[in-house]
Amino acid sequence: HTRCWRDWSSDVCSSDLDMALSAREAAPTRVPIISGLFDLLRDNVFVAPAVIYAIVVTQAPFLLTIWFSFQKWNLLRPENSRFNGIGNYIDLFQTDEFLGALVNTVVLTAAAVLISLVVGLFYAELVNHRFPGRGIVRTLLITPFLVMPVVGALGWKNMILNPLFGVLDWLITSLGGPRVDWFAQFPLASVAVIVIWRWAPFMMLLLLAGMQSLNEEVREASRVDGATAIQEFRFIVLPHLRRYMQLGILLGTIYILSEFDSIAMTTQGGPGNATMNLPYLIYRTVFYSYDVGHAAAMGVIVVVLTFVFATFLIRLLGRLMEGNQ
Repeated sequence: HTRCWRDWSSDVCSSDLDMALSAREAAPTRVPIISGLFDLLRDNVFVAPAVIYAIVVTQAPFLLTIWFSFQKWNLLRPENSRFNGIGNYIDLFQTDEFLGALVNTVVLTAAAVLISLVVGLFYAELVNHRFPGRGIVRTLLITPFLVMPVVGALGWKNMILNPLFGVLDWLITSLGGPRVDWFAQFPLASVAVIVIWRWAPFMMLLLLAGMQSLNEEVREASRVDGATAIQEFRFIVLPHLRRYMQLGILLGTIYILSEFDSIAMTTQGGPGNATMNLPYLIYRTVFYSYDVGHAAAMGVIVVVLTFVFATFLIRLLGRLMEGNQ
């Protein structure tokens, strides 16, 4: 006989419970991670190919780079290849060339990101107001970001900062000043100017989008309450742009920290190592010294430095915005 009893919602029989328990015990045990992965692929069957492709293209090379960074591997002496542990990292931090490139990378990235953000903020505030020819001005301000980095760097090197026939030196000498060899006397600053010129329009686009998402009635209300233009910008516009600034800092840090074209086309890391940054040092280590192990270790350091640097700048911006409020 089957014993049944009535609960709050339905009749439950002991035979049904026995069958359910026996079926559960007979079911195969599923590994949580594997089953979760299969469930994710099943629920996102159309997105899965793109996700798998992105993982293979981005994460697999990075994992391989990490593995190479633990190897002592020089393509000129492949017979001496062996596992080196963290020896490559220790070697790097004991060389002046790497430490100098690390300092140059931090200085160039910090200066370029922060100044590009400030200049982009000025550009965005300028074109956010209506005036005759605003469309032309906006197009001209965006243009540097659309120019190929190699073309832009060569243009600055040969047409603007050249000590013999550059436009800037022509203006200085026309006013009675001396000629200046910018890439010899101010190499890192000259490279930074080129990078800022190219990335300020990108910051402008992000911040302009943030400004146009701000309700105009809020700004008008502040004017009615007697706020000056500076107070309106400080207490209304800047707090609204905080997330856009954080996004600009994050993307700017990722791309500017890996800056290569401007240095390769202008100074090649010189004079001496004055403009040598980590990406260009990696290039020289691979294609001049054929040292895969040390180059891979520097690549891993660049990735870690990107996360640390971006986090630091975003937190710095947050503290400045909190102090501003």
